[in-house]
Amino acid sequence: MKRGVKTTQKANGAIRIISGRWRGRKLPVIDVQGLRPTTDRNKETLFNWLMPYTQNARCLDAFAGSGGLGFEALSRYAQSVVFIELDKKAAAKLNENLKLLNIEAQQAKVMLGSAEQMLDKIDQTFDLIFLDPPFNKNLLPAVIDKIAVRDLLAPDGVIYIESEGQCIYSVPDDWQMIKEKQTSQVLVRLYQRVA
Repeated sequence: MKRGVKTTQKANGAIRIISGRWRGRKLPVIDVQGLRPTTDRNKETLFNWLMPYTQNARCLDAFAGSGGLGFEALSRYAQSVVFIELDKKAAAKLNENLKLLNIEAQQAKVMLGSAEQMLDKIDQTFDLIFLDPPFNKNLLPAVIDKIAVRDLLAPDGVIYIESEGQCIYSVPDDWQMIKEKQTSQVLVRLYQRVA
């Protein structure tokens, strides 16, 4: 779930983990205005794309929201996930859900703040990065630029970018698009950094 489009979801909603060691497990999510759900169908498509890349991957969920993408990666045996979340209540719920699943501290951490600011505090590279920011706030260009400048995407690493259909952004020359899907409202792309 991400911020962007207003949702009618009840205050005590849940996200479902689709596959892996916690398959079918539901995690409670907090009702933060503007969270939009990543549907199970979209998540399933994405993780089918990511099947060769998830196991043992160091992951970054840069606009975590409910953490649905990061938790799915951990369920599918990613090595670790760094969650970045701007909203205090959503970040607290991420920490609660990490405890609920008995995820050890070295496997996951939650950073509270904006993606652009928190990326300056990260000193590791990632094999898999999720960028699914709130829509209509033009957050992608600065964050993509910061990831490139700080060299946060590992060689051969992949980066998933979800945006509103009319969003315009550019990526570094060494990020090659390997998957793309567009609906009337959402554009999703998967890039791989050419080593």
